[in-house]
Amino acid sequence: MTSTSGRGEREVLVIIGAGGMGRAIAHRVGAGRTIVLGDVQAEQADRVAAELAEHGHAALAVQVDVSSRESIAELAGIAAGAGRVVNLVHTAGLSPEQASMEAVLAVDLLGVALVIEEFLNVIEPGGAAVVIASMAGHLIPPLAPEVEQQLATIPADELLGLPVCAADQVLNSHYAYVLAKRANHLRVAGAASAWGRRGVRINSISPGVISTAMGRQELAGASGDGMRAMIAGAGMGRIGTPDDIAVATEFLLGPGAGFITGVDLAVDGGVTGAVRTGTLDTSAAS
Repeated sequence: MTSTSGRGEREVLVIIGAGGMGRAIAHRVGAGRTIVLGDVQAEQADRVAAELAEHGHAALAVQVDVSSRESIAELAGIAAGAGRVVNLVHTAGLSPEQASMEAVLAVDLLGVALVIEEFLNVIEPGGAAVVIASMAGHLIPPLAPEVEQQLATIPADELLGLPVCAADQVLNSHYAYVLAKRANHLRVAGAASAWGRRGVRINSISPGVISTAMGRQELAGASGDGMRAMIAGAGMGRIGTPDDIAVATEFLLGPGAGFITGVDLAVDGGVTGAVRTGTLDTSAAS
C-alpha cells in the first residue's frame, strides 16, 4: 500500500479499478478529497496514485481482490480510516477476451455484489455510488422475473450457486460477461432501497465501446467486427472515451442527480437505443 496523503476527516472518494475509466474519474472528481484507489494489480494502483499526486491530488493506493469479501472489507476499512467516505465508484472488471467464464462471473458478477454489500457499512449519509456496468447488460434476452429477482436480492455469497450461473447455462466467457452486466443493473436497482435508508444513492453506468486498454483488446478480438459495426451504426458514430464516462459519473455523484437512484445510465453513443428499436443491424455482432 502506497500513501500520498495523511489521515484526516476530509472527504474520501473510493475508486475500485485503476484502469482508464478509474483514472479519468479520479482526475475529474477527486480534487480536494482523499482518493482511495483500489486495484488487483498493486503496481497499477501505485502508478496511478503517483500520477494523481503529481497533479495535486491526495491519493492512497491499495491492492484489492474484488472476488474476496475479506479483501473488499479491508479496503472499506482503509477508506473509512482515511476520512468520510462520501463517494464510491466501482470500475473493476474482466472482459471476455481477458478471462475464463468462471473468472468473469467471480469478478464482474460476484465482485460487484460484494462491493455493494461491504461499502454500505461505511459510506456516509448524503453520499453516492456508481457501478460501471456495460451496455452488454441491456442486450441480453429477457430473463425470467424470478431469476431477475434472485440476481437483484439474494445474498452475494449465494450468487454463483444460482442455476442461471451454472456451467451448463453459462457456456462461455462472452455470455458470462453479458449475464454479469445484466446482474449489475439488477443489483444496483435492488440495493437502492437499503442504501436510501442510509441516506445514500446508488446508480450504474453502462458504457458502450470505450477506448481503454480493455476496450481496445476487445476490438482486436473475436467480437471486434461486431463492435465496430455497432459503433458505425449508432447515433454518435464514434468510439467513446474515458472522459465521457467520467463526466457522466460526476453527474450521478453530484447534487444535480439528487433524485436519481437505482437506475442505469447508458453512455454508449446510442447503441442500446438503436438495437432496441431495430434501427441498428446487429447481424455483424452475432
